[in-house]
Amino acid sequence: MPLDPVIKQAQRAARRVSGKPARDPAGWREQAARVDREVFAPLMQDAPSGVTTRDLSVPAPGRPAVRVRLYTPDGERERGCLVAFFGGAFRQGGLDFASVDRTNKARAVGADAVVAAVDYALAPEHPYPEALEQGLAVVNWLAAGHAAGIDPARLAVGGTSSGANLAAAVALAGRDRGGPRLRLQLLEVPTLDLTGQHLSRGVAWRMGAPPFLVARGLRAVARDYLGEVARAREPYASPLLADDLSGLPPAHIFTAEHDLLRGDGEAYAARLQAAGVAVDLHRFAGQTHESSFYTRPLKPARLWQEAVIKSLTTHLSPAAP
Repeated sequence: MPLDPVIKQAQRAARRVSGKPARDPAGWREQAARVDREVFAPLMQDAPSGVTTRDLSVPAPGRPAVRVRLYTPDGERERGCLVAFFGGAFRQGGLDFASVDRTNKARAVGADAVVAAVDYALAPEHPYPEALEQGLAVVNWLAAGHAAGIDPARLAVGGTSSGANLAAAVALAGRDRGGPRLRLQLLEVPTLDLTGQHLSRGVAWRMGAPPFLVARGLRAVARDYLGEVARAREPYASPLLADDLSGLPPAHIFTAEHDLLRGDGEAYAARLQAAGVAVDLHRFAGQTHESSFYTRPLKPARLWQEAVIKSLTTHLSPAAP
């Protein structure tokens, strides 16, 4: 399915707003914030009312304490909770980005669930596995019942892009370490193999991006996140490469037709199914890595968000197994 003109226009605008590629963390983050503010935000629906936010500091043993923003729908009752990790190549992004904040509010209200957004430490200043350990600490802290209004038995993890990598790694490490049982891992346009073996090279050619340049870009991300590219084969860095995926929580994986990382999500779905894990896989035709944010002009983006909310409602309900 061809790209929607809205997506093409947004891609051109993002390139224009970004300008010359930055070469340092401060530059990456400033460019990402500018694109989010000037390109993504105008294409997103307004955040709903009926949700309050509060920031907490959660201890992470042996690591810096991590800020967590709780999005709680109005009404005092105990709810399930999605522990959410934002995307940004492990190096940029944050809780105050419109794409993150509005999405979290919409999902909290739509699913009548608490969203616990994790402000994990960014690479390269804080390399792997710091963000992973912070995420695990948040899940364990919530499972211990430290946050009022959250049912510690109804927890899920989720994320977008690199955030989905962290969510999958948290689920995997939690299983290995005897952590709490999770209701769901919600993985959107996930990057799950930092070696690049599963990149969708056909998509790269169609998008005018030679695969060798795409692979080079992924290696740069892996180097900044991991410190050493050789660590990309470790299962908590690349969950798709883990030897054993059995015993993981059910997964709902969202991929986009025109996304270079589509192969990661779809290969992970196949491996999870082979390991006996329940999986729902959605591939959205005509969509790109970031177009699920464009909920104002694009019906497929709205359908994407509705499918996420339905999944959260189903898995975090008191009656869910």
